[in-house]
Amino acid sequence: MDKICLVNTTVVLETEVLQRAFILLQNGEISSIGQMDDCPELNDDLEWFDCTEKTVMPGMIDIHVHGAGGADFMDATPEAVDTIAETLAREGTTSYLATTMTNPAIQIEDALRNIAAVIGQNDERSKPEMLGIHLEGPFINEIQKGAQPASSIRTPDVQTFDAWQRLSGNTIRIVTLAPELDDSHLLLKKLQQQGVIASMGHTDATYDEVNAAVENGATHATHLFNGMRGLHHREPGVLGGVLMNPQVHVEVIPDGFHFHPDLLKMVLQMKGIDHLLVITDGMRAKGMPDGNYDLGGNTVTVSEGKCTLEGGTSLAGSIVTMNEARRNTAEWLQLSLPEQAKVTSLNQAKRLRIDDRKGSIEVGKDADIIVIDKLGDVALTICKGRIAYMNDIAFSD
Repeated sequence: MDKICLVNTTVVLETEVLQRAFILLQNGEISSIGQMDDCPELNDDLEWFDCTEKTVMPGMIDIHVHGAGGADFMDATPEAVDTIAETLAREGTTSYLATTMTNPAIQIEDALRNIAAVIGQNDERSKPEMLGIHLEGPFINEIQKGAQPASSIRTPDVQTFDAWQRLSGNTIRIVTLAPELDDSHLLLKKLQQQGVIASMGHTDATYDEVNAAVENGATHATHLFNGMRGLHHREPGVLGGVLMNPQVHVEVIPDGFHFHPDLLKMVLQMKGIDHLLVITDGMRAKGMPDGNYDLGGNTVTVSEGKCTLEGGTSLAGSIVTMNEARRNTAEWLQLSLPEQAKVTSLNQAKRLRIDDRKGSIEVGKDADIIVIDKLGDVALTICKGRIAYMNDIAFSD
């Protein structure tokens, strides 16, 4: 239906929380928000949900996810994208960046073409919105490659990026690269000129090289702690440079495997909550049983929530959901509801310069809404005013 009303609920706004409130969604946008005393009549021209003991939050935005539900964006098919989107809706993700990885150029190009075609159909889908592309690799350092295939790594190259950006329909929004390999910072400067976020990741840069990269346009760090030179008291490395440059925003994977939870307290103290972005780095095994799965031509073993390269201990993506990541971050940092919404939605929207329509619950913004039940699970996901996922049991009363 064109109208959906959520009633008797808690609504998480950008700076406050409304109790015993309603929120009306109409024609894909948030139409009104208020106390139940001012709620419109619940007649036959709208669909309404009693959200007693439930909380309405902004839909979450995952800016770094490779796959889910057995599919990967590198599969380069519309069916793979549909599978991923349907799986992401179940975890409360209402929009995302399709993330590629280091592979032969022809495979990256196939993925870019497919993603560009899907983005052109966004308005026709009652599914999470694909906001663009996060190009992770192939411009990375082999020393910090992680699960990225070494055979397909390339030197940062402006001409290649230009060709791929054209192929994508100008939808590449983030590029993860090793800045120490970018001769004269040519690619960094190009990204800055185009308004594309330059993210330092899979990099073995020194502290001085990180500082030089920041001076030339790097403003982001891919999955902090992982795939980067660590902190040493005589060489602060990538980690030190990222933490000590106040303009750099950081991605974190709060799954309990990628870093010790207490380190997130240090990150919050040094970066501030406005520069902290929760991601999943999800792979095709997300939402699937334990077992072996393909990631960029590598076999990844998934067991008890942990993803590692077959026969080794190197981490290879994750299967954490955005909602699990939200709950972990909230617990580890003791975040309020507005702060939880900030690190899972608003900060991402601001980074992508779409906070005029996404990232918070505000009249006139896209009706990207999730309902969290009293146990903290996702009960309902609404994307641009359309129901993308509903847990019928949560509303059976």
